[in-house]
Amino acid sequence: MGDEVIRLLAGGDPVSGMQKSDLTAPDAFTSDDHTELNHTFFATPDDSVLAGVWECAPCREEIDSYPVHEMMTVISGKLTLTNGDGHAETFTAGDTFYIAKGAKCIWHIEETLRKFYMIVE
Repeated sequence: MGDEVIRLLAGGDPVSGMQKSDLTAPDAFTSDDHTELNHTFFATPDDSVLAGVWECAPCREEIDSYPVHEMMTVISGKLTLTNGDGHAETFTAGDTFYIAKGAKCIWHIEETLRKFYMIVE
């Protein structure tokens, strides 16, 4: 199979699994668990489009300007996003949502989150 169709697996790469990631600031974690894992299944040569699976332990971050356009589907866990107007939405397994580049939000992972993502810069 070529790169035209890529199956995203919840466990990451079938051989190597998920790799350590460091997108979350260390002081954002809300417990002693600082686990953050990622596997990118697809990336354009300039990394302007990415697709993969990501996992993160509970944390809370205030984001003034979301750095990318991102569509996500929650595999497991619980995330509450609060927009700049104070409106909160909670997402759990099976939920799909989108965050626009430049959005102001509070990103609060309440239960270890695993998600599929598609990022466009």
